[in-house]
Amino acid sequence: MLTVCTFKWKAAPGYRSNFGPEAVHALRAMVARNYPEPHRFVCITDDAEGLTGIETLPLWSDHGAVSSPHGPLQPSCYRRLKLFDPDIEALLGPRIVCLDLDTVIVGDLRPILNRPEDFVIWGETNPRSFYNGSMFMLTAGARPQLWADFNPRTSPTLAKRAGRFGSDQGWISYKLGKGEATWTREDGVYSFRVHLEPKNGGEDLPANARVVHFHGKCDPWHWRAQRLAWVREHWGAAA
Repeated sequence: MLTVCTFKWKAAPGYRSNFGPEAVHALRAMVARNYPEPHRFVCITDDAEGLTGIETLPLWSDHGAVSSPHGPLQPSCYRRLKLFDPDIEALLGPRIVCLDLDTVIVGDLRPILNRPEDFVIWGETNPRSFYNGSMFMLTAGARPQLWADFNPRTSPTLAKRAGRFGSDQGWISYKLGKGEATWTREDGVYSFRVHLEPKNGGEDLPANARVVHFHGKCDPWHWRAQRLAWVREHWGAAA
């Protein structure tokens, strides 16, 4: 059975986004509506207040203090690397998909989550990184080097010097290089900021869309997103 996991931790002062319990409830509802097969939904968090009815696990401290090499107010998601620890199967099961909270699900997830590869990750959003950490799926134990070889003192700098952008996604791109299985627009996975907003402010949702990621400063609950009927329909109703 697939485990859908998401992370919610208290943001650093001055960070661009704050994630409340309504974002977790919205994501769970969207997953349930668009993935009718048996699955487990888990929020890994340091603040379970307001998450009534949602399975939670305590957020681990591993790499939680590692800042982004691109600046203190840039996302730092190195905690997620623990998903590549082979021992994670004991917590989350044999098959895991990780989704960011700033995600809007607008279509059937089965074609993208029922894939057979041992590792799949979202691609094609930033030329400085091969992959985007907003969404990835793995069989527990796949790509263990991402966890075992990460050095919190040196690895972020190595990835940045190689031209890879981001925190965990920069390390993943640096360590794995090109060639991993990815989701792209052909699969119905879109970036609001990169693919949709530049065209008519994002009002036109592509016919094949299944998932839209709001990585960046505009979240699904931001006014720029909430003015769009399809965001209010899929995220707003769920929240």
